[in-house]
Amino acid sequence: MERLLCVVIGYVFGLFQTAFIYGRMNGIDIRNHGSGNAGTTNALRVLGKKAGAIVLVGDMIKCILAILVCYLLFGRNNPEMGYLYKLYAALGAILGHNFPFYLNFKGGKGIAATAGFIAAFHPSFIPVGLLLFFGTFFLTHYVSLGSLLVYAGVMIQMVISGELGLFHTTRPILTEMYLITAFLTFMAYYKHKDNIVRLIKGNERKTYLTKKNEL
Repeated sequence: MERLLCVVIGYVFGLFQTAFIYGRMNGIDIRNHGSGNAGTTNALRVLGKKAGAIVLVGDMIKCILAILVCYLLFGRNNPEMGYLYKLYAALGAILGHNFPFYLNFKGGKGIAATAGFIAAFHPSFIPVGLLLFFGTFFLTHYVSLGSLLVYAGVMIQMVISGELGLFHTTRPILTEMYLITAFLTFMAYYKHKDNIVRLIKGNERKTYLTKKNEL
């Protein structure tokens, strides 16, 4: 029951569609512009750096809050399950972000929300995530490639950390955590399937922080 509640709580937080709301405040539906994605990168390209920063922070915070609430409700007094509940909360928040029911299930790709998950899950995940994303971004200017590498890193680090005993839990719970992380990774790659095709063909759009981006 606690697992399901964590997913539901996370989903409710994930429904706060920062890019959509900010776009509406500026008189547009962000999903009808640029890539059509209700996320940080499209907000940056369509509405500028300020919008990109606001959407990034907003989408991170909603996932962080979902994890915090679920941990305080269920995990604080049950350390063996604490990280598992965090994962279920993150799963719900990312599902809510990607598939908001009130927007006909057309949301974002979940990367900014995933950044919130990384920030709130365990401190050791933060430097790895930052290195993979920003290292890739500043070398290539491909947000999608950085995002995909972050998820690959999260999957690998989750397994390594679990096997090293970082989460102080049992084998069945570890296996459950690996499966949830694998599902999140699969979902991220699925949501980026068009980006992957463009990366392979060499015509993926690049994103810049110091000059105007092409739509």
